[in-house]
Amino acid sequence: MVCLGNICRSPSAEAVLRHRVAAAGLGDRVLIDSAGTHAGHAGQPPDPRSIAHAARRGYDLAGLRARRVASGDFATFDRILAMDRDNLDHLLTVCPSNLQSRVGLLMDYAPAGSPPVVPDPYYGGGNGFERVLDLIELACGGLVEDLLTQGRAVGGPARRNEARYNRVNHSG
Repeated sequence: MVCLGNICRSPSAEAVLRHRVAAAGLGDRVLIDSAGTHAGHAGQPPDPRSIAHAARRGYDLAGLRARRVASGDFATFDRILAMDRDNLDHLLTVCPSNLQSRVGLLMDYAPAGSPPVVPDPYYGGGNGFERVLDLIELACGGLVEDLLTQGRAVGGPARRNEARYNRVNHSG
């Protein structure tokens, strides 16, 4: 899970996905982590607002620490999911060409008609953090469903909304 600074959206997505994967019985088969495309917050805990809003829904972010996406992440993880197009574009720029099929948007796993990205709540109020969690929960539900449908916890990202992905990635 990737956002800009790894203090709001991506740690929230990491915690939600951990919870959903464990509930689906896949906890021992899926490696989950989060990172940022920039290192400005490296080593810091998630934003206190993210921690508080996630805790109200039963997700624990307190032990997480921000880090920057590392080159090895592209080989380590089968799916590298950005929260928005800017971070997706950055990931595609630094990702080796033979691994770019692993990179996509988290919201590609949400039902058709869902917003295409998870907006950054950093400069807004509490409602923004709640909206982020709503969208992440929606997309993580689809992601776990995809993992279960595959019958395994590895493989390139399936696209729930192929047309949206093609517009964003421009790879056809």
